Amino acid sequence: MAQAYLPIKTTQEGAVVIDYPTLVSTPLVLQESIKKAFGSEPDCLGIIVVNNLPPEYVRYRERLLLLAEKFASLKEETREKYADPKSRYSFGWSHGKEIMNGKPDTLKGSYYANPIVDYPTVPEEQRKEHPEYYGHNIWPAPDEAGVEGFEQAFKDLGRFIFKVGTELATACQPFASAHLTDNSISLSKLISTSQTTKARLLHYFPPSPENPLPSDDEPVDSWCGFHLDHSLLTGLCSAIYLSHEGNGVVKQVSSPSPASGLYIRTRGGTLQKVGIPPDCLAFQTGEALELATAGKLRATPHCVRVGAGEGAEKVSRETFALFMQPDTTQVIAEGETFGSFSKKVFDEHYEPQM
Repeated sequence: MAQAYLPIKTTQEGAVVIDYPTLVSTPLVLQESIKKAFGSEPDCLGIIVVNNLPPEYVRYRERLLLLAEKFASLKEETREKYADPKSRYSFGWSHGKEIMNGKPDTLKGSYYANPIVDYPTVPEEQRKEHPEYYGHNIWPAPDEAGVEGFEQAFKDLGRFIFKVGTELATACQPFASAHLTDNSISLSKLISTSQTTKARLLHYFPPSPENPLPSDDEPVDSWCGFHLDHSLLTGLCSAIYLSHEGNGVVKQVSSPSPASGLYIRTRGGTLQKVGIPPDCLAFQTGEALELATAGKLRATPHCVRVGAGEGAEKVSRETFALFMQPDTTQVIAEGETFGSFSKKVFDEHYEPQM
């Protein structure tokens, strides 16, 4: 008897939406939705939205994103205590170290950590070869004023997204198996057993004379260039916007501009803005998956734009992304491991290791 599939649902912007309880209970009925989201047809966006999540997600998201602003508001010398040059700033705080559009990116600050494991258990040689993945997490001191509870908040949200992402990878397996060049291991296994998971907490600073917002007639990616994640799958939260009112007063506001948000190029090259509802998660495909399927499942080109609008000069943007990827020894293409591929990506965006 043929498998019955649920009708495909989309947001107003065309992003495929799936229901979390269905994802957990009967993932096979979502195959047409997954194909529509991650396939290679010209109108496929390469992103899927998961709704009806367990209620703790809303609390986890808001708690951590508010802490992103709190950490970024600490004195520079305090923030830099938690930076790690040895890992090419892939653990702890990073600001102005990543190269985007050919220049250091000072528009945003990032806090990186592996929310699944604090110190990966790999051979020392592998650890030295890939410090970007196998270093140890760096957390703000428990008594660091203003960011108390940071570590637990980061882990709670990261582990929640990781669980949903692993469940989505399981649901994707029938679709992915038709394209993976090596079917000896499943997509969910590649993710769930890996020690390279990395989360990035992002704070986009309010605009300044040094970092002005793009004008309306500039290309959409002039502020932060189009790029591909080098993961298998990336989990994304909806951003929050915070207005800095002066005297330390910060309040949550709506986006200052309809132009602000995530922009994607469809498989056919069309530019599409994609919104993520605050109580939902989104997942998009990364370059490791494209390599592992010999280009059949393509990575999602995307960028973020924070447009001008009333009050935008005092508004920051906070968000969170989780990169789910294989271990560095995993072969993802002929003559290419995830580790060797990652080295090329890091070399493109960071200064060489000393």
